[in-house]
Amino acid sequence: MKVYKTKIKEFAGTDYKEVYNHADKFYKSIKSKTKRRPYVRSAYFKKQKIFLGLFWSHLYEKNHWEKVRRMKLFACGIELICKSTFEPISKDNPNKFGEILHKFSGVTADGKTFFVQIKEDKRSGQKWLMSVFSA
Repeated sequence: MKVYKTKIKEFAGTDYKEVYNHADKFYKSIKSKTKRRPYVRSAYFKKQKIFLGLFWSHLYEKNHWEKVRRMKLFACGIELICKSTFEPISKDNPNKFGEILHKFSGVTADGKTFFVQIKEDKRSGQKWLMSVFSA
């Protein structure tokens, strides 16, 4: 599997509030570009939309420190989605029949390895960013 190297560093900070402010500001800049559901366009999926709403609901299910770790990588994950043309590891979701899970790998400008997981609905073809997490 090829690894995409981002130009963005992960967000600085160790405190939840500090990291959340960075991630929320970045998310609001994306959200302000559309009137409906926030999305980014993916280079690998031929400029199809990747919706971002599921990421935040999935994030709030995690414990406090896990939220901080994942939010720090949010901007890196968005850059990977937008610019990477490397093929992900794709497999059917074992928990739900009508879904495919795509897992991209990347390296931050700091040199930390991380993964981005995208869920695709087989019936509608919609794609959702599920999570961004470190290796």
